[in-house]
Amino acid sequence: MSKNGLLVNYQYCTGCHSCEVACKNHLKLPIGKWGIKLLENGPWEVTPGKFEWDYVAVPTQLCDLCEDRVAAGKKPTCVHHCLSQCMDYGPLEELAKKAAEMGNKVSIFVP
Repeated sequence: MSKNGLLVNYQYCTGCHSCEVACKNHLKLPIGKWGIKLLENGPWEVTPGKFEWDYVAVPTQLCDLCEDRVAAGKKPTCVHHCLSQCMDYGPLEELAKKAAEMGNKVSIFVP
């Protein structure tokens, strides 16, 4: 059986927090707890006039990749609600192939 993971192409993440809110609602988490947490890196100037500013969605230990939704044939709630469609879920082998084609701002998480 293949192990599944979560791919985040954070080159396109807009920092909207939809993944956080969807996960928090799905897991019924209280204030101060997250199943996925959006982190912000930047803005900072790399070279004159060129800035680095990324948002990176990071699953926490509370993330179970929405076992109940996946068992029902649905995507994890963070993937389903991602407004920029920069998240994907599936077998690690498939995600690794996709990530290799996407560039250098891609992460694969196995919570």
